[in-house]
Amino acid sequence: MATLSRAASSAARRPALLPPRLLAARAMASSLFGHVEPAPKDPILGVTEAFLADPSPDKVNVGVGAYRDDNGQPVVLSCVREAERRIAGNLNMEYLPMGGSIKMIEESLKLAYGEDSGFIKDKRIAAVQALSGTGACRLFADFQKRFLPDSQIYIPTPTWSNHHNIWRDAQVPQKTFTYYHPESRGLDFSGLMNNIKNAPDGSFFLLHACAHNPTGVDPTEEQWREISHQFKVKKHFPFFDMAYQGFASGDPERDAKAIRIFLEDGHQIGCAQSYAKNMGLYGQRAGCLSILCEDEMQAVAVKSQLQQIARPMYSNPPVHGALVVSIILNDPELKSLWLKEVKGMADRIIGMRKALKENLEKLGSPLSWDHITNQIGMFCYSGMTPEQVDRLTNEYHIYMTRNGRISMAGVTTGNVACLANAIHEVTKPN
Repeated sequence: MATLSRAASSAARRPALLPPRLLAARAMASSLFGHVEPAPKDPILGVTEAFLADPSPDKVNVGVGAYRDDNGQPVVLSCVREAERRIAGNLNMEYLPMGGSIKMIEESLKLAYGEDSGFIKDKRIAAVQALSGTGACRLFADFQKRFLPDSQIYIPTPTWSNHHNIWRDAQVPQKTFTYYHPESRGLDFSGLMNNIKNAPDGSFFLLHACAHNPTGVDPTEEQWREISHQFKVKKHFPFFDMAYQGFASGDPERDAKAIRIFLEDGHQIGCAQSYAKNMGLYGQRAGCLSILCEDEMQAVAVKSQLQQIARPMYSNPPVHGALVVSIILNDPELKSLWLKEVKGMADRIIGMRKALKENLEKLGSPLSWDHITNQIGMFCYSGMTPEQVDRLTNEYHIYMTRNGRISMAGVTTGNVACLANAIHEVTKPN
């Protein structure tokens, strides 16, 4: 009996013999993807992974591109909670059209182009709901490749790293143009203008409408007017990525000034809008892509093609975020509350900029930190080297991207002094 038991046990441990046909199929399956290597970690998302893995109780994450309150916690706006209350049990969750929510699109265009925009009244704008700003950029990139296959895109140096991925995967050739001046921690305006002048006529340029990511450096109103004029001379096409309208200065109208200047000068433009930052709808992926056309007939044609691009990609966009946005922007009381809350978020970040600069100055840092308060928006381009950032992480458990970009949303009254001290230690001359 024991012998039989041992034999049965041994048989159970032996792999079952498979028919030749299945063995061949298994071999093919294992070799089919055998050449696939692990993808490199995203430089931004990788920071959060490293932060979460750190057991230190004193760790600080100033790499995440999402707003936090002064306790370092995620925030859901009161206007969003009220919009969700109105949605719950009252609205269905049927598919949206390929182009998305008409109400959301209408309100988005008013935000970007102006409440009383003649372009909206004349129906000259082709617009579709998009999967936040990233999806809007990708739809436009695919549209550009399909209908202007010989064109290329000029992208600022530096820019949000995903911009390069988006146009690369859409197979649109890329070039860069000068933007940031490392020595002054500000705008390299002369270099920017030279690049605009020297680009072939009719080139496509990616522009950040406000709160440039990652530098926080924006042109002045006068500089925007000069840029717009030179675009007109060269017949360039401006595509604005507007991820921070209202979140930069606290005033959506002020943050849309660059777009309004280009519209006043008679440009046709493209615009990607996102509600991730200014409404805190990060996970809802709510955004809008719009393209200003020559007339209504052209706008109808362009919109139909944008929808055709979206159809095999994701069919139609999600409904919940679109409902939240349209309810907030279409209701005077909720819109007023949103304007108050978005200003509160912007003001807190501006306050943290001042506090960080003051703390560095109190420590006696011999370096100038004026750029901290001169820059605007969620991010501060600190000027620290990758080696200095590594020291912040290894010695002080402070996490940020290696280009020295600080997410000011992660700075709080509780950690600003420690952050300033660590920055001072790694940047002070030996």
